[in-house]
Amino acid sequence: MNPLLKTKSGQKRLLLGNQAIVRGALEAGVAFVTCYPGTPSSEISDSFFELSNESNIYFEYSTNEKVALEVGAGAAGSGLRTLIVMKHVGVNVAADPLMTLAYVGVEGGTVVISADDPSLFSSQNEQDNRYYGKLSSLPILEPSSPEEAKDMIKDAFDISEVLKVPVIFRTTTRINHSRGVVTFGRMKKRVIQGKFVKNPGLKVTLPGVSRTLHKILVDKYARAFQMANGSPYNFIKGRGKLGIITNGISYAYVMDALSDLKLKNNVAVLRLGYTHPFPKKLVQRFLRNKEKVLVVEELEPYMEEEAKTAAQEAGLTIPIAGKSDKLFSRLFEFDPGMVRAKIAKYFSVKYKAPKPVKTSGLPEIPNRPPNLCPGCPHRSTFYSVKKIAGLDTVYPTDIGCYTLGFMPPLRMADFLLCMGSSISTACGISKATGRKTVGFIGDSTFFHSGMTGLVDAVHNKHNVLLIILDNGTTAMTGHQIHPGVDTSLIGRDKQQIKPESVVRGIGVKDVYAVKPRNLKKMQEAVKSAMAYEGVSVIISEEVCPLYAQRTGEFSKKMIFEVDQKKCKNKRDCLNLLACPAFYLEGDKVMINPDLCIGCAVCSQVCPEHAIRPVKLGEQS
Repeated sequence: MNPLLKTKSGQKRLLLGNQAIVRGALEAGVAFVTCYPGTPSSEISDSFFELSNESNIYFEYSTNEKVALEVGAGAAGSGLRTLIVMKHVGVNVAADPLMTLAYVGVEGGTVVISADDPSLFSSQNEQDNRYYGKLSSLPILEPSSPEEAKDMIKDAFDISEVLKVPVIFRTTTRINHSRGVVTFGRMKKRVIQGKFVKNPGLKVTLPGVSRTLHKILVDKYARAFQMANGSPYNFIKGRGKLGIITNGISYAYVMDALSDLKLKNNVAVLRLGYTHPFPKKLVQRFLRNKEKVLVVEELEPYMEEEAKTAAQEAGLTIPIAGKSDKLFSRLFEFDPGMVRAKIAKYFSVKYKAPKPVKTSGLPEIPNRPPNLCPGCPHRSTFYSVKKIAGLDTVYPTDIGCYTLGFMPPLRMADFLLCMGSSISTACGISKATGRKTVGFIGDSTFFHSGMTGLVDAVHNKHNVLLIILDNGTTAMTGHQIHPGVDTSLIGRDKQQIKPESVVRGIGVKDVYAVKPRNLKKMQEAVKSAMAYEGVSVIISEEVCPLYAQRTGEFSKKMIFEVDQKKCKNKRDCLNLLACPAFYLEGDKVMINPDLCIGCAVCSQVCPEHAIRPVKLGEQS
């Protein structure tokens, strides 16, 4: 049995923040879970995918976040406790139904996880999703540790059921991916059979209905406001005329800093965990006897602005600071040393930063830029497209492993906005420039949000080539399934939908399904597609090597080596292909046998035919 399913309360486990969230949801009696995977939230959905095999919890990797929200809304409206999981940019995709679900409300407790990503570790932006609380009038809870995340998400389900609205559970990468000791609690009985009670007058959002629903939401918001002001997750630690307001992981940094600076007896800390509706009354009480206050929060000045408004309404004129050139930046995540220095500066405390560890005489840590894996089929696709279409062609790309085609020497990414944008932006660029434009999109991303762009391309007769990089999995976020995956390989019964059937069904006439490691065939397809006037689609079909190893489809029997007698050191393998398995030993090009997977692409690229196959263990 998965340890997260153990029913004995009182056990202590060292858990990843995401695992703690899973455990908390289980203790809350969650019955229905939907998601679209995305770092830093992926381990939550991956855990539920595994748990659904050992429990009566319904789980699905939905086509995209909008679908996940809508499927979850149906279950929540039928009375089931529902969890909907996504990363911060996924909330943008789900925002359309989310705003209206706030009106319609829920019957079963419903939590929407927004995993924000300060410092953009794996994202295209670092937006602050606390503002979705203002936009939707929904409550937001923010934990400061894995232990608290486990407990807080249970209360999030309860709050949702009391108010009959979804609750946004906002985490950040540092909470999702840090570890802490978590104490298991009692499991609530799980209700898995729902019932939908018809009430079109409150659930079918025609304008006349929604006018009533908006008034109801405003009333719910007032109740949520009272709950926030009395929430145990909003508390004050310490006493003094100086104050700090903080939240999330910043709270841990603040407490460490006050200890290091010996300020614990001089500075009172207001930690906000129920951050929206903003607990204005509590904040006003906190501010009344303060001489100055510092707001410590990552990203936007959300709490700072609210605290200043609260102070103004209460007639308080104390200095409140947070974001400025001299204090905290709106950019990137914080760290303990930086928080300590800024607190010392603001409160005029003598502080000498610890001396950095001396590294003189030590070799520099080598850079390890993100790179496509050895044998990745995307590399051979990019090589062939570049060889035929050339560098003058514009290449909009999309969100996935293949975004790394941006890196030299491939340089096959010119424009990127969001999931599914490649085909749509390719249409605009093609129309504006009068030239055929080539967009790249992965199989999972195609199903997520690429199909509608392709429909637009066909309908409006754009002159574009879409290359679907079909590697049989959602590779970038950890090999999750999507509608195009053959799930029989992992023992799951799902209907597989092939991208080629979708493309032809949309009406694309010029379609090619090609194995990209056959460079000749791939280049012939690209040449033909580039010559076609209109919409062309090439489906580059080759399973992700890492996924193939996990599912047992692939085991390495043969690798390649450089025949040094034939090699003239032209280095096309390095300068054009740049597979990570290649390295230089002096002036000689070599292949690392531990990294090579035997894909044979490099042997086709070498103009000297100096790269040859050898059986594993027999290389010279």
